[in-house]
Amino acid sequence: MNKKDNTKKTEKKIIPRPPVVVIMGHVDHGKSTLLDYIRKSNVVEKEAGGITQHISAYEVNHKDEGPSLTPPYKQEKKITFLDTPGHEAFSKMRERGAKVADIAILVVSAEDAVQSQTIEAWKVILANNIPCIVAINKIDKPNANIEKTKINLAENEIYLENFGGKIPCAEISAKIGTGVDNLLSLILLLAEMENFTGNINEAASGFVIEASLDTKRGIQATLIIKNGFLKNGNIIVAGDAFCSVRIMENFLGKSIKEASFSSPVRIVGFNKMPNIGSEFICFEKKSEAEEFIKNIKENKSSSLNLQSPSLPLLGSKPLTGLTPQNSEIKKIIPINLKVDVAGSLEAIEKEILKIKNHNTQFKIIQKGAGPISESDLKNITSSKDVLVIGFNVKADKNAAELAEIKGIKIYFFDIIYKLTEWLSAEMEERKLKTKTVEIIGRAKIIKIFSCVKDRQIVGGKVISGKINLGVNVKIIRREFEIGQGKIVNLEKSKTKISEIDEGNEFGMMLESKIELTAGDIIEAFSIVEK
Repeated sequence: MNKKDNTKKTEKKIIPRPPVVVIMGHVDHGKSTLLDYIRKSNVVEKEAGGITQHISAYEVNHKDEGPSLTPPYKQEKKITFLDTPGHEAFSKMRERGAKVADIAILVVSAEDAVQSQTIEAWKVILANNIPCIVAINKIDKPNANIEKTKINLAENEIYLENFGGKIPCAEISAKIGTGVDNLLSLILLLAEMENFTGNINEAASGFVIEASLDTKRGIQATLIIKNGFLKNGNIIVAGDAFCSVRIMENFLGKSIKEASFSSPVRIVGFNKMPNIGSEFICFEKKSEAEEFIKNIKENKSSSLNLQSPSLPLLGSKPLTGLTPQNSEIKKIIPINLKVDVAGSLEAIEKEILKIKNHNTQFKIIQKGAGPISESDLKNITSSKDVLVIGFNVKADKNAAELAEIKGIKIYFFDIIYKLTEWLSAEMEERKLKTKTVEIIGRAKIIKIFSCVKDRQIVGGKVISGKINLGVNVKIIRREFEIGQGKIVNLEKSKTKISEIDEGNEFGMMLESKIELTAGDIIEAFSIVEK
């Protein structure tokens, strides 16, 4: 009897699965607004500054009214959407979104047409060889020009149907909903044509799209199931991280006991932070999972390629390998960085590495996902030594008390470009100052009137620039600097003045240990810190 049951359990049961759709495009072209309309909730206002700053996954049901290849022709069908940030800093997130997705929606504004991140997103779509639909958005705007946008797409080798190519196109207004139903029907039709299927009797597998630390619940990760079935009690393995499924939630945060392919789920209780972008697989028994992890460690060339080589390990510990590339850099500004989720950490690191001066550079000495804790601050003396930055996180009570005692200022941000603007200003303020000598003017000594100890009264003529009272001067004789002095009095026509311009003669008192002679050149200079 048991044997028969086990045979049934391992039999393949291939059924159609909902498509996983990634929304891509340039920042502010309406990706989140489109999802907002589809889901009938407001994501944009919940995102700081109206910008999506990490991948989110959502399931929606759409009643397909359009053409269908198979019956029933009109029914509610599920679609899973991934929302990716458009900001340039989040390129790695967009690449992962395309890796996970079955279909890509390239959103292009009918006002702005193709922009820099549009091109980048298109390259990612091509590299991952996933079918694509172009959504021309903002068609309700006064400056919208649909035909010009289509021509601009073709100019960038994105060829739509009836414009030299086969890419389907939907003309939409994500704000008021025009054309959105047509877009959803196009997605379902394309999914039917591509014939996405999964085995309901297999153990679940898929991808980790986000990871974070919840101080109350522990390490949690958002997963997209691409095949198989997941239930409470399964053991999930992602790289060398694993979790016995006890707490599983759907995209709405509601507790569930099982999930199948194309579903986004949040799993709580990983033993360590899984690498975002890594694949995961499930096991019925803990011993099987442990054996699998052991094999992965012994054979790093495993076909599942579970480890994501592009990301460093997360956790609040010092990092190495971020040494300055320029050997002339003399000053390092250390940063202690804590963020909400692993994807934010990746993007912020990328932006920080861009901010540098020829002799000064930021270096992230400690980083992690989760709130700022006491252990993050224990080795810091003051804010003058290390910049402590929290992105979309808070400091816990003990950390806040320790920061107050030590006089450490913690800087909090929730928008990436605000953080980078602030860091650029800090770089300017904290950079290593270099002293440079700027020549203000040159004068030729014509006559020596008197010399008493270190003070000499002489006459001369300004040959370039200007000479100022109180400035320091270099004394040049036969093109060699023989000493320096300071102008303590300056006169013209026996009248005291503060400066004299080029071409004018003057009398002056110079304080110097070098005795001047007629024909010497003096160069007035100032020392400037840059």
